[in-house]
Amino acid sequence: MSRAPRVAVAVFPGTWSERDFLHAASVLGWDARPVWHTEGELGNVDAVVLPGGFAHGDHLRTGAIARFSPVMHAVEAFADAGGPVLGSCNGFQILCEAGMLPGVLLRNDHLQFRCDWQTLRVEHPAGAWLGDLSDGETIRLPISHGEGRYHADEATLDDLERTGLVVLRYADAAGAVTPEANPNGSLRSIAGIVNPRGNVLGLMPHPERAAETEVGGTDGLRILASLERWLVAQPAAPERRL
Repeated sequence: MSRAPRVAVAVFPGTWSERDFLHAASVLGWDARPVWHTEGELGNVDAVVLPGGFAHGDHLRTGAIARFSPVMHAVEAFADAGGPVLGSCNGFQILCEAGMLPGVLLRNDHLQFRCDWQTLRVEHPAGAWLGDLSDGETIRLPISHGEGRYHADEATLDDLERTGLVVLRYADAAGAVTPEANPNGSLRSIAGIVNPRGNVLGLMPHPERAAETEVGGTDGLRILASLERWLVAQPAAPERRL
């Protein structure tokens, strides 16, 4: 790819992390723009981000109203065509509500809002967003959520494990997955999953908040920068307008 990636950042009423993503994109030199939730088209873009926040005030359930916004029809069509989509925190919740990823995010088991830096263990790094990472390595990203407890039935969890779709787990500094290192009670310490094609990633931590050394670290940039190399490796295709 001879140009900077073009990225659409979806914004819903109550979204608050879009500016963080736009700033992280500027650090990488990307061409990123916000897309309001009522827009039915994404334009010519290479990737889509669903950022964190409280879309529609988290009424009913987190992401339950946002999944019906017109922009989500375009996001789903984009993903179905193989386009890379990343949902962080509230974005992960929306992806699950929309059926683009399995499972649901529930209230933290301790009923407390957690805002902290969290160690994650990388597993099965592949696809559009994790290709620059190594299997088994640890990274640190901020978390900021009250409803981040990943839950699914046992059959779904077993299928995710069997097919290598669990890509991030909560861990301690040494990379050990323990109950004490789990900040919200997520089943099997799951912090992030991908769809079978690997083009849709949902994670509770915030990669956009780990884009500069001055604010705590740059591991988030490693996730985002993986997109660029993945795009370069893709076969040439007509530009999409969805």
